[in-house]
This record gives sequence, C-alpha cells and structure tokens, in this order.
Amino acid sequence: MAVGLLFDGSGVTQDQYYQVLNDVSANGTRKIPGMLTHHAGPTEGGFCVVETWESREALQDFFAQHLGQALAAAGITIQPKTFDIVNSVT
Repeated sequence: MAVGLLFDGSGVTQDQYYQVLNDVSANGTRKIPGMLTHHAGPTEGGFCVVETWESREALQDFFAQHLGQALAAAGITIQPKTFDIVNSVT
C-alpha cells in the first residue's frame, strides 16, 4: 500500500531544506528508490514537504539509511507524519 509523508517544518529554512535534499539525492538529481513523488515549498514561518512512497517499508528504509542522518546534520528535529494513502487523483 502506498504511504504519504507530510513534513510541516515550522522554523525550517529553505537553506536547511536544500542541505537535506543535497545530502540524500544530490540536489534532486538522484532518484530515490521507492519514492513516487516529492513536492516542497515555503510556508508562513517554515518549509513543507509532501511525498508519496510505494510502501511504508521503502520509506522506513530510506529514513533509517539516509534521511534521519541528513535531518540531524541540518539541525532539524521535527519528525514527519505518515499516513496510508486510500485515494489518489492525478
């Protein structure tokens, strides 16, 4: 089952976002196995990321192997929320 990730990064800067992006995907040029979509942008007072993943296992593996360390290195302590996707319209 596909899973969604919502990172509502209050206080996170665009520079921090790009630091993490570079650490995990060479600034978005390297495909991340299991990730279907990635959307990101500034919000009032922070930065938001919304992703879809093939499975919860793919997301958990990526978080354990790459994303967790990249967030810590950027000084980001906010944890993303996840949810099962029951409907998707494209």
